Amino acid sequence: MTSIATGVADTVTKLRETFATGRTRDIDWRRTQLRRLEQLMTENEERIADALATDLDRKPFEAWLADSAGTAAEARYAAKHVKKWTRRRHRLLELAQLPGRGWVEYEPYGTVLIIGAWNFPFYLTLGPLVGALAAGNTVVLKPSEIAPASSRLMAELVPRYLDTEAIAVVEGDGAVSQELIAQGFDRVMFTGGTEIGRKIMAGAAEHLTPVTLELGGKSPCIVAADADIDVAAKRIAWTKLLNSGQTCVAPDYVLADATIRDELVAKIGEAIIGFRSEEPHGMKIVNERQFNRLTSYLTATKGAVALGGGTDAASLRIEPTVIVDPDPAEALMTNEIFGPILPVITVASIEDAIAFVNARPKPLAAYLFTKTRAVREKAINRVPSGGMLVNHLVFQVSTAKLPFGGVGPSGMGAYHGRWGFEEFSHRKTVLTKPTRPDVSAMIYPPYTEKAWKLARRLF
Repeated sequence: MTSIATGVADTVTKLRETFATGRTRDIDWRRTQLRRLEQLMTENEERIADALATDLDRKPFEAWLADSAGTAAEARYAAKHVKKWTRRRHRLLELAQLPGRGWVEYEPYGTVLIIGAWNFPFYLTLGPLVGALAAGNTVVLKPSEIAPASSRLMAELVPRYLDTEAIAVVEGDGAVSQELIAQGFDRVMFTGGTEIGRKIMAGAAEHLTPVTLELGGKSPCIVAADADIDVAAKRIAWTKLLNSGQTCVAPDYVLADATIRDELVAKIGEAIIGFRSEEPHGMKIVNERQFNRLTSYLTATKGAVALGGGTDAASLRIEPTVIVDPDPAEALMTNEIFGPILPVITVASIEDAIAFVNARPKPLAAYLFTKTRAVREKAINRVPSGGMLVNHLVFQVSTAKLPFGGVGPSGMGAYHGRWGFEEFSHRKTVLTKPTRPDVSAMIYPPYTEKAWKLARRLF
């Protein structure tokens, strides 16, 4: 056994031993850990912002908004509601089941693995931890090695704030992730790309380990003819600039009605220029591999570059770029972009826009700008996606009152708020029956005509 395998196995064994004691099932323990997690985020905002600046060139406000504030709010909300979430859910039974009582018992899975992503390393690693702790599990956290400063900081802070016998951080590359999955966890959650998600699922299948996959895809943004173009342009530009476009729910491409396309493209360009007036340089890409992938899209596109297009290999920066009507078959339109490049496709109608989206794999998110209820309802009812947001973008990720998750190749399972608690809980059926009087005696063998008639009436 290698040193990596030995270290991983020892860590997982310790957590399983802790779970076996029953300590993590205690509601007070869960509340304490959740409140300590909130403290971790609020007391270390500056250090977290510094790590995100090092890894991703993130602005302090965006670091606070996207990673610190969101994670702290999730933990605070869960600490407030976890006692209510764990209550038994009693069900009214059918006549054939009487006398008896039945309920759903929320039971922790045991020891779970959370593999985080590099683009929002704290929110996408410690955010899922909220649901896992609320459910009463012991947890291994595996931060992404692509954001090393953030990974190191998590490895330092988590044991300082949380129960070291129940929560552990394991750093490393893909080989470490594979070794972790080989341990046969009780549940695995992974956030990242679809291809790696397939590998995670295949590895988990060896142990029949249930998985939650938060993946990605090409999230469309439909702008109807009646949309408020000024607001739509600003909101599209802002969310595409967040984290240099390296966001799983960023608008991957825009489908613009032909009657407003030129105005929309112009106003998106104006918004991008205005938002970046104090930082005229290109947007930082996380590493050379991602930079080369994105620049290859720019080189190969058949669309018209309406804004940007500049790149700097030395600094791994790409100018925010708007490309009008690229070929739907080119790499820019068949792969998730995950960068500061925004294709705008011209469509003749809302029907054409819906048909375009539905001809492609189901996305993690779908966006629509319209003032018309009929258009809104048509898109909601006919566009399958992990979630849909009307007249804004990405905010569906940041509420604890709604589930967030993908569908099809964009993922499986959902979390945030109560849904995170349920995702990391086994819903155990409990049915209790009295022994006296023994009403089952009437259906014991030998089966009589009277028993047959009674059974037919009951069932």
